[in-house]
Amino acid sequence: MSKPSLPQLKPDSLAYALVGAAHAVVRVRAGTALPQALAGIFADLDPPAPARGAIQDIAYRSMRTLGRADALLARLANKPPSPPLLHGLLCSALGLISAADDEAADMPYEAFTVVNQAVHAAASGPDTAHAKGMVNAVLRRFLRERDSLLAQVLNKTEARWNYPEWWISAMKASYPQQWQAILDAGNSAPPLTLRVNRRRADVAGYLHTLAGAGMPGNQIGPDAVRLAQPVPVSRILGFADGLVSVQDAAAQLAAPLLDLHDGMRVLDACAAPGGKTGHILECADVALTALDNDAQRLLRIKDNLLRLGLQADLRTGDAADAEWWDKQPFDRILADVPCTASGIMRRHPDIRWLRRKGDAMQLAAMSGRILDNLWQMLRPGGKFLFVTCSLWPQESEMQAAAFASRTRALRLPAPGQLLPTSGAEQDHDGLFYALFQKAA
Repeated sequence: MSKPSLPQLKPDSLAYALVGAAHAVVRVRAGTALPQALAGIFADLDPPAPARGAIQDIAYRSMRTLGRADALLARLANKPPSPPLLHGLLCSALGLISAADDEAADMPYEAFTVVNQAVHAAASGPDTAHAKGMVNAVLRRFLRERDSLLAQVLNKTEARWNYPEWWISAMKASYPQQWQAILDAGNSAPPLTLRVNRRRADVAGYLHTLAGAGMPGNQIGPDAVRLAQPVPVSRILGFADGLVSVQDAAAQLAAPLLDLHDGMRVLDACAAPGGKTGHILECADVALTALDNDAQRLLRIKDNLLRLGLQADLRTGDAADAEWWDKQPFDRILADVPCTASGIMRRHPDIRWLRRKGDAMQLAAMSGRILDNLWQMLRPGGKFLFVTCSLWPQESEMQAAAFASRTRALRLPAPGQLLPTSGAEQDHDGLFYALFQKAA
């Protein structure tokens, strides 16, 4: 993977951000998740904070409009743009100027500025300088023929919805009434939702503090506050002091569903990055074991708990085996199992382009082994919460039903499949919850 080098571009320019985003598109196309792609680019470039924000914003927009950009380029270019960086640059630029009518208000740059800066970006790179005329011609033609071109490509399913064809077909089959709303939700920018640390503050008091600082928000869950306008983490009031954490409202349902009481022995399996870990410890004084198979990701949990002033036993281990277990049963187990992450598309729009049709079944098989292994660690009468951020039934309801049949576990009331939604009273990702109890 080539390293970005932008010596001719000012870090505060749109051209600089477009090249950074283009490199991110290239890396995602090669199979790297967008957060990791951006982390690598930032490590190579070490851009100032505003440039990081611009690169990230354009890269995420590119992922949400990639189907449309590809369809447009098939009509605008005589042959597929090459090298990949040129293709990534054009996709990034088109993501900023090809908005449909209902998206236009969200565009951060004037179209002529994007075209000018995209040409400047192409001219600055040894791999793309030869194509600066082509970039200019393609983007200017799009602006001239915008309405006609969009009418043509938006008749194509992948361009209309910006998902792979197989994904759209699978969503139609799984949710024949809601599939359009689900796909639309995945193309929207996510809110910034906070969890108020009930040990340190309350929602009403925190909302009052926000309002006093000119950062209005509203309550969308028992501990959940959605900011009216997202801000960088560094600007979140009380974050550094552990008053609040960033966590989606749907994910905040896990800890209360566990029915926690002081003194319990609790396992949070597949725990990183630790949002649910912190919430569990905020809800009750429990002996908590946080398990993850990635030692580096466990460090993120450690950092989060340090910020919150809380403690847990952090263990590196595979949730599908018992080598790490001390044979002492747990009163409560949270199993937030690996999945396709199809329910958190608005936060991770690259996932749709990285997943393959058979991934859900493969991950469901892995998750089934994890559930069966963890079940043996639950004491008689204990409660077991199965969570996944997938929308595919193979990974959620079908998995829960098969698990209940194998283990003869008592299934308790739980939300089941939550679909992604955005509204005044509810705003959350798509998660699935199934709660079980072991016979006493």
